[in-house]
Amino acid sequence: MPQITVEFSSELDHVDWRGFALELHPVIVETAAARLEACKTRTLRTEDDVVGAEVDGQAIVNVTIALLAGRTDETKARLTESALELLRKFIEPADGLALHVSAEVRDLDPSYRKYEH
Repeated sequence: MPQITVEFSSELDHVDWRGFALELHPVIVETAAARLEACKTRTLRTEDDVVGAEVDGQAIVNVTIALLAGRTDETKARLTESALELLRKFIEPADGLALHVSAEVRDLDPSYRKYEH
């Protein structure tokens, strides 16, 4: 059920995104009472990023964790903070590169269904 999307700028190709996902999944299980085998992460590399009027020297990361409804706002906030802390571990600051890192936990729409084969 947890649907995790990591969008990142091409300037962060060197980051171990698979390792990040493998460490994030148990955090989601512990914090939001999810099942480990249900955690699914997709990483999406973005090509053209613009921050304000800047096109160079900027890198963006956004993590979205979508869960079935029912978690408290406090649980969602704890999970968001944990995701940001984990990102700090995986993304080292680089000279001349401003990082813009964000995370969000949201409820899946009630229409969400899944299919396993």
